[in-house]
Amino acid sequence: MNTSPVSYKRHRFPPQIIAHAVRLYFRCPLSLRLVEELLLERGVAVSYETIRRWGKKFGPDYARRLPRKKPSRNDVWHLNEVVITIAGRKHWLWRAVDQDGYVLDEIVQNRRNTQASRRLLTRLLKKQGIAPKRMITDKLRSYGAARRQVMPHVEHRSHNGLNNRSENSHMPLRKRERMMQGFRSPGGLQRFVSVFSAVRNLFVPPRSQRSAFQKRVHRIQAIAEWKAAAGAMA
Repeated sequence: MNTSPVSYKRHRFPPQIIAHAVRLYFRCPLSLRLVEELLLERGVAVSYETIRRWGKKFGPDYARRLPRKKPSRNDVWHLNEVVITIAGRKHWLWRAVDQDGYVLDEIVQNRRNTQASRRLLTRLLKKQGIAPKRMITDKLRSYGAARRQVMPHVEHRSHNGLNNRSENSHMPLRKRERMMQGFRSPGGLQRFVSVFSAVRNLFVPPRSQRSAFQKRVHRIQAIAEWKAAAGAMA
């Protein structure tokens, strides 16, 4: 996790407002104009275009500073891909989540083949540092071919019914896609999901915390961690 402070030099709004606006945009299913409206209700007059620039500049910076779940050799990786149409062309968002639904990595590619699968697995191994106990996918053969090349000793289960966890992880992004009326470029999609999933990982309670009290405590802690990452504790 990056511990250097976030620089707000030459920004007239205080860090608390900027961090709050960015959190609203990436955490809640809100358009930029709705975030602008919510801020105005609190007496903060800022344009939606400024909020967009804040999200683009500070969102990735905040995401890099957020705490990440520690990988384990007992983890189970669920891999899946979803098609997203951008400017009339199909692109594929490849996503990996663990047994708790925690998003491990995402990558936008224009192919749905073994090379694309291998690139996802290679990125995952580099980011996680260790291989998982098991890998679960749908019946796309590219996963099996890539697994044999990248981590041949890892158990692989290929079954549509076993991969609901990964398939369900696409639903929050689909909601945002509709709210945003689509994405303008593959690069823009990649930048958005890298922040969107990091924020979701922080705020969504683990499956073990099922009671209302546990969820409330988790979210209070998540807000505190968000403020700490953004340098907006005051």
